[in-house]
Amino acid sequence: MIRPPPELFYTGIVAQAYGPLRSSPPDPRIYAGFVKSTGQPALELGCGDGDPLLDLVAGGLDVEGLDSSPDMVARCRAAAASRGLDVVVHEQPMQSMDLGRRYPSIYLAGPTFNLLPDDDTAGRALERIAAHLAPGGAALVPLFVPPVTPPEHLGVVRSYTDDHGTTFRFAALHEARDDEARTLVTTTRYEADHDGDVVVEERPWVVHWHTQPGFGALAERAGLTVTAVVAPDGTRAEADAPVFAFILTPATGDAER
Repeated sequence: MIRPPPELFYTGIVAQAYGPLRSSPPDPRIYAGFVKSTGQPALELGCGDGDPLLDLVAGGLDVEGLDSSPDMVARCRAAAASRGLDVVVHEQPMQSMDLGRRYPSIYLAGPTFNLLPDDDTAGRALERIAAHLAPGGAALVPLFVPPVTPPEHLGVVRSYTDDHGTTFRFAALHEARDDEARTLVTTTRYEADHDGDVVVEERPWVVHWHTQPGFGALAERAGLTVTAVVAPDGTRAEADAPVFAFILTPATGDAER
């Protein structure tokens, strides 16, 4: 099995298959509303191939993107060019980002933060978010606690065929869950089949989840204040909610670290 570092999981055929084979795209209206209410310029972390970043830019918002995958960054830039959009996309891991500016709004469009493999990496990412937030700014960090996958769902293949006749297939083959470490490692299989020429890659997909108190403590140590913990509908999240988002602000007027 190929084992790239977690920040390079979305490369090669994984990057090619990501958009069409994901379960559902993010709703750009949620993040456009956050940026409009919190301030511009904004920064989308884990922007991938540009969804919803490019829709926000097309709507006139000043938003930059950041992703650790060179393949995703290239795909995002190509998608922007095809739409005639001028967008800034940075190729850096969020846990070590150094962009030389601050933003009133920083957000992740979905629980991409859960892909940081442990609390140490998550803490460093929160420190970098604090360092890049403008005074009075806010960060939106969606998170989730992964459910146990029913055994009958493992091995089920999803597929699509692109405009060039290449069929991409994806299946989750096996899961290893560690509730103490709060990690779920899924063995994934990707195939790209073009006229019988098949490329196959199996990669471990690591999800690391957080309790609400634990994530709040990480944020506070990073120099951030928890302003709210909200459910997907914007109401206050229940303490045992499996899906929730943190709204974070700088702990002081100067978040530079």
